[in-house]
Amino acid sequence: MATLRRSLAVIGAIFVLVACGAAQVAVLPEGHFAKVNGIELYYEIHGQGEPLLLIHGFGGSGQDWAPVLEEFAKHYRVILPDMRGHGRSTNPTKQFTHRQSALDMFALLDLLGVKTFKAMGISSGGMTLLHMATQQPSRVEAMVLIGATSYFPEPARQIMRRSTVESMTAQEWERARRIHKYGDDQIRMLREQFHRFKDSYDDMNFTRPLLSTITAKTLIIHGDRDQFFPVSIPVEEYCAIPNSFLWIIPNGGHVPIAGNVQEFTRITLQFLSGAWDQSKKPWDCHAATEK
Repeated sequence: MATLRRSLAVIGAIFVLVACGAAQVAVLPEGHFAKVNGIELYYEIHGQGEPLLLIHGFGGSGQDWAPVLEEFAKHYRVILPDMRGHGRSTNPTKQFTHRQSALDMFALLDLLGVKTFKAMGISSGGMTLLHMATQQPSRVEAMVLIGATSYFPEPARQIMRRSTVESMTAQEWERARRIHKYGDDQIRMLREQFHRFKDSYDDMNFTRPLLSTITAKTLIIHGDRDQFFPVSIPVEEYCAIPNSFLWIIPNGGHVPIAGNVQEFTRITLQFLSGAWDQSKKPWDCHAATEK
C-alpha cells in the first residue's frame, strides 16, 4: 500500500512541491478564462517573445511549472493553461481524453492568434502534445515530452485500477484542495477520470507509423525507474519520431526532472533554441526495437 501511495502521489507531476514553492517565483501572472469547446479554460501569460506552451500533468495545474517558469519567461512568451477540469478550468461533461485536451489547446492558441509554437508537457501534458503533433503537425515546431507515453501498459493500468476516490489519503486530499478551485466534487471527478483510464484503449494508442508523421523536433525525457511507463516506451517513441532526441535519467521516477531543475532548464532551453544537431541517428532503431 505504501508503494501504491507513492506512485499515486506523482500522478499530478508535482515537482513544484519537491523543488521549490510557487511563492518563490517572481513572475506575476496575467490570468484569463477562454471559452473554448464548451468549457472555461484558465490560462496565464508570462514573458514576451516566441510562444511556448507548457502543459501540466493529470491531477495538477499550470502551477506545476513554477520552479522553471521565471527562467523560461525570460526567453519566451509562456502560455500556461490548466487542462479541462483541472485547477481553475471547468469541465461540464466530466469526461477527459488526451485527444480532447489537444483540441482544447489548439482552440486556446487559435484564440490567441498563435499559428506555430514550441511546447513542453509533463505526463498527460506530453500525451496531449502527441495528439497535437499528429492532429496538426505543421504547427508544432518543437516539443519536450516528460514522462509521457504513447499507450497505457499494464503496470500503469494496475495503478489506475487501484486509484479510486476511496483510496485517497488525507495528504492527497490536502494537496488536491490547494490546486483545484471548485471543491471536492472537482477532485472526485478527476480521480474517477484517472481510474477510468484503466479501460481506455483508443485515446492513447499511437502506432509507430502514426508517430512517424510527427515533424516537430522532439526531446523525450524519461526516468529509468518510471513506475507507470517502462523505459522501453520512450525508446520506441525515439525510434519512431524522425527528428527526436532521447534523455533517459538514471534513477529517475515518473517526473524525473524534480531532482535537478537547473539541469533540466539548461538542457531544454538549449534544445528549444535549435542548437542541437539534427543529423541522422547513429544506430538502426528499427533493428534495435524489432519484436
